[in-house]
Amino acid sequence: MTDLVLVEIEDAVATLTLNNPQMRNPISDTEMIDALISALQRVGRDRSVRAVILTGAGKAFSSGGNLQKIGSPGELGGGDPIDTPDGYRYGIQRIPLAFESFELPIIAAVNGAAIGAGCDLACMCDIRIGGESAFFAESFVKLGLIPGDGGAWLLPRIVGYSKASEMALTGDPVHAQEALSCGLISRLVPDEELLSAARQLALRIAANPPHATRMAKRLLMQGRDQRLDQHLELAAAMQSLAHTTAHHKEAIAAFKEKRPPRFSDA
Repeated sequence: MTDLVLVEIEDAVATLTLNNPQMRNPISDTEMIDALISALQRVGRDRSVRAVILTGAGKAFSSGGNLQKIGSPGELGGGDPIDTPDGYRYGIQRIPLAFESFELPIIAAVNGAAIGAGCDLACMCDIRIGGESAFFAESFVKLGLIPGDGGAWLLPRIVGYSKASEMALTGDPVHAQEALSCGLISRLVPDEELLSAARQLALRIAANPPHATRMAKRLLMQGRDQRLDQHLELAAAMQSLAHTTAHHKEAIAAFKEKRPPRFSDA
């Protein structure tokens, strides 16, 4: 079987590519879920990796759920309703939890369609950039469904409640320029420059001390739901560790000596 998630590591940047282009890279099947989580765990343990890019093979980022299987016996919606919650918990809901615990900065390079769970997958990433052909659709309502993979939690935190409601309640697509305007993506580039632009951004992140970038990401993520006093307490605890690292000492030494810093992987 072809690898469903390709992993390429070069110059401290790991590129993960969803690799089922014939189906437009759906992520709801157990095999893809396992492959994606395994890839995240692999690069997350690799101390030489400092930033990650996620993209899709072919002309789509991800079509979301596999509509060929939904409602079939043994698949989501195809059995006793009492069993459906476990189907989600032990299925596609494992993906947002894996992203929530993933410490490395991850950039979604959105090529073409990011539909339903594919839109939510992009929202699980820390940064999203889009090619000119990119479009997003929180389209569950079109199928008589709701976002079952965390989309209703993720999307308002990115584009605000009003725009998230518009997307989720109409299910209509948001094309690249509108996605840029509403903050769903932070950068829009020509399709042929998408991976190059993502890589340049990843290298800018990877040039920084790796412990600090991991902690900064964690602080940003946890800050979404903390009171200010809780956030400041966590920041103080993390900063106490950051002050002791060789990376911090090297950064200060390089500043004083007016030279580029040299950060090891350790």
